[in-house]
Amino acid sequence: MFTLIEKLTQYLRETLNVALAVHPWEESRLLPFFLQDSYTYCRTELFGLNLLLMVDSSDEERSPAIVHKHMDQVREKWDEVIYVRDRITAYNRKRLIEHNVPFVVPGNQLYFPMLAIDLREYFRQKRTRTNKFSPATQALVLHWIYANNGDKARATPTEQAKILGYSKMTMTRAFNEVGAALDSVLAPERRNNDATEYGLTGQELWLKLQPFWRTPVKHRHYLFKADFDNSLGVRAGLTAMASYSMLAEPSHEVFAVSQNEWKIFWQRSDVAVLDRPEPQTVEVQVWGYPPNLFAQNGLVDRLSLYLSLRDSKDERIESALEELLVGMRW
Repeated sequence: MFTLIEKLTQYLRETLNVALAVHPWEESRLLPFFLQDSYTYCRTELFGLNLLLMVDSSDEERSPAIVHKHMDQVREKWDEVIYVRDRITAYNRKRLIEHNVPFVVPGNQLYFPMLAIDLREYFRQKRTRTNKFSPATQALVLHWIYANNGDKARATPTEQAKILGYSKMTMTRAFNEVGAALDSVLAPERRNNDATEYGLTGQELWLKLQPFWRTPVKHRHYLFKADFDNSLGVRAGLTAMASYSMLAEPSHEVFAVSQNEWKIFWQRSDVAVLDRPEPQTVEVQVWGYPPNLFAQNGLVDRLSLYLSLRDSKDERIESALEELLVGMRW
């Protein structure tokens, strides 16, 4: 698993096309003891500017006001300081900007006002022209991530086709697609013709392949609750999120079904399909790959759920999405 500094250097290499050389800051011993205990300090240089990284690896997130206060004390020893943390809620990122605190969340956002840089994930996605994974390829990589037991290093398209329910030809294309994607994001010395032999952990696959992930939802339909058989699908959307996080239950239940399940249900049922939610309706999401492949306890899996909701601009959902990934067992 990557360390936070490794994630940071990779993130800046991918977003700013710079190779960051990071060194321990020996003078940190001159700081007050509570500051020495609270952070790890590293020095680096970016675009000719000497920077000090104030790395926060604590389990609990500090308030932006406290971070700002601590940074002011560190600035007595070093002018340009950047706060680094693996996860910061959307609300606190906004407050850090209001406090004019330079920070970076690797893989998500960086704010360097001293360099006039404010880069957020959705800006990067707009500029990156990549082909999204096909549903079968996404299912294959998710299977590797969730298996996380070395089996992926021995898997073949034939074996994966049996496990995931696809044809051997489809899985062969999926292997090739993953290989091409990894070749485009890995350093030359780590590239390999066999996509299953890169030696990446599940979390590394998730992070490195971010530009290629797509939402699993292909269509949404709204039905009256009495017309839908709940046993047909698994809970998805905000219904699933309410089970995974502190988010409140939505006004209408959300279920996910496969394309084949929806086709059979539609052909056998005489039901009214609405184009928007109304009282006493359920939302039925039709997914590109079967949601029950990775479902547990009647809920869609965490990563697919994240991908289905990550474009939301609702800060409550953004915060719940971060909580969702915190609960992942990589």
